[in-house]
Amino acid sequence: MTRIVLYEDHHFAGVDALWQSVFPDDPPRNNAAQSIPKKLAERDELFFVAEDHEQAVLGTIMAGWDGHRGWLYAVAVRPDLQRSGIGRQLVETAMAALKQRGCNKVNLQIREGNEEVAAFYQSLGFEIEPRTSMGRRL
Repeated sequence: MTRIVLYEDHHFAGVDALWQSVFPDDPPRNNAAQSIPKKLAERDELFFVAEDHEQAVLGTIMAGWDGHRGWLYAVAVRPDLQRSGIGRQLVETAMAALKQRGCNKVNLQIREGNEEVAAFYQSLGFEIEPRTSMGRRL
């Protein structure tokens, strides 16, 4: 049985391994050692882990809320468990937490050409919006 819980320190090794498996091309600034301490410093309780009865990490999701828009990040499910409903549970949990905070719109970004992931989010009611994503490293 899968349950969705708030991230705790004992999840770190499992999250790190999961992200390395699911996001092998991510830059170092997105790795667990960099991202998790920064997320926990926010103290917003918007970092969720899917775990089994032995507390093994099956999936993750980070959400963000700035008072204007909600965001979803680091949505990952162990490859052998993808298409099992864990991703849906994670997204629904994060969106419920955002809604409870007053959020009325959630955004996310996926890499161009990742049609399988786009289809997953479309099945959850997300729509592709005509936007240009811009970024700048600080």
